[in-house]
Amino acid sequence: MLGGYRIEGRRAADIAASVERAVGSGDLEPGQLLPPMRELATQLGVNPNTVAAAYRVLRERGVIETAGRRGSRVRPAPATTGRDHIRVDVPEGVRDVSAGNPDPALLPPLGPAFAEAAARADREPVLYGDTPVDPELQRAARAELDADGVPDGPLAVLSGSLDAIERVLTAHLKQGDTVAVEDPGWGRTLDLVPALGLRTAPVAVDDEGPLPEEVRRALEGGARALIVTDRAQNPTGAAVSATRARALRAVLREHPRTLLIEDDHGHGIVDVPLRPLAGVTRHWAFVRSVAKAYGPDLRLAVLTGDAVTVDRVRGRQRLAAGWVSLLLQRAVVRLWADGVPAARGVPAEYDRRREALIGALAARGVAAHGRSGMNVWVPVPDETGAVARLLHAGWAVAPGARFRLSAPPGIRITVSSLRDDETERLADAVAAALEPAPARGYV
Repeated sequence: MLGGYRIEGRRAADIAASVERAVGSGDLEPGQLLPPMRELATQLGVNPNTVAAAYRVLRERGVIETAGRRGSRVRPAPATTGRDHIRVDVPEGVRDVSAGNPDPALLPPLGPAFAEAAARADREPVLYGDTPVDPELQRAARAELDADGVPDGPLAVLSGSLDAIERVLTAHLKQGDTVAVEDPGWGRTLDLVPALGLRTAPVAVDDEGPLPEEVRRALEGGARALIVTDRAQNPTGAAVSATRARALRAVLREHPRTLLIEDDHGHGIVDVPLRPLAGVTRHWAFVRSVAKAYGPDLRLAVLTGDAVTVDRVRGRQRLAAGWVSLLLQRAVVRLWADGVPAARGVPAEYDRRREALIGALAARGVAAHGRSGMNVWVPVPDETGAVARLLHAGWAVAPGARFRLSAPPGIRITVSSLRDDETERLADAVAAALEPAPARGYV
């Protein structure tokens, strides 16, 4: 059952740690069945209640899952390893279109902005007790949110989208609660939810965002929260349309106690308009990060929401990190003042590269999705085979397993740095990788 690995420990904490170490090292693989509690208790010479307590800890940490009489097994994507282990090792000479990064050539220079912020910090050092949000950043962010139709609310600054989403979830939910998540969706979110001791309810998406009936099913099934990516959905490129937004708001009105979290990480790199859902439910949060438009190392996201949610997030932030560096906040304000990405043609360029690949694939009979952002999602019948064939052909793509719960298989291609002379060759390689293997004859 466990191969060559032997679980050890006499206390619940030690048994749980033994399993967690094995999952992290790969000695216990995703999906592997664990011994029944009484059997493991006999092996270790401990009370079955001790093993039960260890298994409970592992479930709460998102390491294992239990399905009644079918027993306990390592989660398909255990929180100790995350989905980053589902990746392609890119050999030398292979073109990497798997990473999901923005094109460095389309990012603004950071030197002048940080030099100006540092000079101000020399003149006016930030001290304990100073305001946690730079007033200029607050004004600029609020003006942008107002222009996009995001409801008014207090504002906080967090260290990126995932930091904000985690803090909002923990501000309202308790272990065992269920969160409705997009499927396929952002792998880090799919890892984070179970790592917090929460359950996931997959919601299918199409080019216009989450399917309303899928959201209704999840909420009627007991999901207490819903996470929606408004634009540049990762990995499919979906963007919530006006029609879809109306339908989703109608569903949310039927469940006003739902915690709604909207992620707008695509701000600055997309041309499609924002269709926010916020304001329908009692508790809501809207998160907008700067990573894709200004650089992944700028760990900054603006969060707004209802007063209770933002107050809880700020309170926990004060007890932990305290605040996001005002040096960083002021540099971001300067970057905003220097010119938005749209003025530099960034969204249009990502659109052009994405549409070029989708068009080239369509000309070869390959269906692909990518309404916005920098990724293209290609449904495939055999995910492992497609990834392997493309790697052999000189292209590294992201396996869809990094982004799926129960959705059909696919591959994600990042087009952000795809050159014009590469598009046709990549489309040829994808089409060839999806062709059925020739039947072998017998002599």
